[in-house]
Amino acid sequence: MKRVLHQPPAQPPECFHGIVTVAPEMREVFELVRRVARTDAPTLIRGESGTGKELVARALHALSPRAPEPFQAINCAMLSSEMLASELFGHVKGAFTGAIRDRPGVFRRADGGTVFLDEIADMPLDVQARVLRVVQEQVFTPLGGTEDLRVDVRFLSATHTGLRRAVAQRRFRMDLMYRLRVVPLFLPRLVERSGDIGALTWHFVGERNALGGRRVEAIDGPAWDALHAFPWPGNIRELHNVIEYAFAVGEGPVLGLADLTPELRGEDPPDWSERSHPLRDQERRRILDALAAAGGRKSEAAQALGMSRSTLWRKLRELRIG
Repeated sequence: MKRVLHQPPAQPPECFHGIVTVAPEMREVFELVRRVARTDAPTLIRGESGTGKELVARALHALSPRAPEPFQAINCAMLSSEMLASELFGHVKGAFTGAIRDRPGVFRRADGGTVFLDEIADMPLDVQARVLRVVQEQVFTPLGGTEDLRVDVRFLSATHTGLRRAVAQRRFRMDLMYRLRVVPLFLPRLVERSGDIGALTWHFVGERNALGGRRVEAIDGPAWDALHAFPWPGNIRELHNVIEYAFAVGEGPVLGLADLTPELRGEDPPDWSERSHPLRDQERRRILDALAAAGGRKSEAAQALGMSRSTLWRKLRELRIG
């Protein structure tokens, strides 16, 4: 039987402010982005993880009259309530232990430009009340301050989950939802983007080829079929990682099925269910011991554990450590 090999396309895909595609579904999104960018309307970008929400936010800013001014992005899921408030509103000298000088926050640094609030559904409720005031009045008070500061910013936000659901669960303020969701913009999943699995596969292969080392010139039939049969829960980011994996483990000019991750080859991952609870208990104890040794100071505990502060905060939430 003749071996089927797929070659790179003759024409490169379209690139719209870093978003690579051949899909008509995405061209509809681009046209909407161009229209919305002309306004100052708060825009909520909805899409699964890995669909390119921040790229769309940056495109909205770049195409807007605010393009010459700053674009400030912050992930609301990565910080504690206190740290997120400090990052957003800034603080004055002496506001808390370690505040040795005034520090402007995201809103002040973005004055005249655009603020992008990623994973907005995970913003703590107490911070939401203060953000609502900025959205409504363009006014805020830095932590520890006594004087209001006025800014001129446009609000973009993003979430992988519905804000209405978060409101129903009393995790999100209804009034803030309506302020931020003036223009909802929905991004399709990778499997809903016609032709983009193949186009993006070759795009990522081309990027890796340009770095030197292994050079892939063709993809064989079984690998090509596996790429198109996979549901891609991680969307474009996951596809990018799969190609990185293929270049790391494979050799030669033809990318084959053996170069793909076990999930794409149809292999089940190892069964960790019997070990999951002891491992979680062990990690919980390790984190609690580090916090106790650091006197509750999470920055010092994260350093002792060899992880970033954002990773520690995520693990605290996952393990329900108060």
